[in-house]
Amino acid sequence: MKVLVANLGSTSFKYRLFDMADSRQLARGGVERIGSPESPCFVEIGGQRREMTAVVPDHAVAVKACLEQLTDPSSGCLSEASEVSAIGFKAVHGGRFSGVQRVTPEVLAEMETMNAVAPAHNPPYIAAMRQLAEKLPEIPLVAAFETGFHQTIPPHARLYAVPYEWAESYHVKRWGFHGASHRYIGGRIAELMGRDDLRVVSCHLGGSNSLCAIRDGRSIGTTMGMSPQTGLPHNNRVGDFDPFALPIVMQATGKSLDELLNELACHSGLLGVSGVSGDIRDLEQAADEGHERARLALDLFVAEIRRHLGGLMIELGGLDALVFTGGIGENAQRVREGVCRELTSFGIVLDPRLNASAKGETRIDSGQGPTQIWIVPTNEELVVARQAQQLLAGK
Repeated sequence: MKVLVANLGSTSFKYRLFDMADSRQLARGGVERIGSPESPCFVEIGGQRREMTAVVPDHAVAVKACLEQLTDPSSGCLSEASEVSAIGFKAVHGGRFSGVQRVTPEVLAEMETMNAVAPAHNPPYIAAMRQLAEKLPEIPLVAAFETGFHQTIPPHARLYAVPYEWAESYHVKRWGFHGASHRYIGGRIAELMGRDDLRVVSCHLGGSNSLCAIRDGRSIGTTMGMSPQTGLPHNNRVGDFDPFALPIVMQATGKSLDELLNELACHSGLLGVSGVSGDIRDLEQAADEGHERARLALDLFVAEIRRHLGGLMIELGGLDALVFTGGIGENAQRVREGVCRELTSFGIVLDPRLNASAKGETRIDSGQGPTQIWIVPTNEELVVARQAQQLLAGK
């Protein structure tokens, strides 16, 4: 079985193709600026990368273009497009639908009810899924919702202290996201440490950020809540925020609720605090050059990670492994150093030399404490491919 895993943006389509016989990645590629007069495309097969431009008006045409690349007689890795058994999507929020689902009109309709919660994610996925269902009906579409991994979180850790009927009737609860990434980390660290009874905190740090407490491979707590805007600060999204501040800002600025929600979702986070950028690399450079608000944004980010890390460690009753993943988790040595600073009494002892030279999957603790510290590049696409395979197999 071969599964194509799609990662969608409003004007982009990126994919990876897996052979599920051995979970091997056969190809990856993508299309940018969908809907523009010329859309840059690329495909990488066997280490060979080809780039080109094409007219790609919508996501369905993007998928067809990618299938043509993959079946090219001179350079492709498929004999025919029918070898693709499914297209899997790392979908974000399906409301009452969670876990892994065949994409149906009912699933898409429920996703639409969550558009206000996931405005940057749900609308492009819904639009693309509808196009693909119409234009490529022969290929099954599978949605692996990010909320699925967090279904094992106990009720007391999922509820907000709001009227109980809000949770029952309107799905107002801590759903959690980055499920594919945290699921992969939970499985991979068990392999690396040779144990499946671990207490793990997975730190997915990148454009958006969340921590997850994992016990015995299952999520028992996470930092994101009802929406992907919550929890830790993100590159341009707010993170945790007191909603009672909104009336004050509305009165002072004359802005509407929708305008302020847009500011919280698009112009806040590290970008909002620093006024420079939401990219950690830019902030570190600016801080080194003396930019005070860039330094403030970095300090705030690390402080929030540490605050949530402490709570999750207590919920776990200790920690066997602290794992960093995502673009920041894998590459920002100063963030890792800041998170682990002065935690020796909690069993977390970072090795500065290993941390500074770390590349790829590697262990970076000193060996002097009970908690192992790892960098593990995540593989969300492989998780989605496996989930799609299991669903189609009836498991």
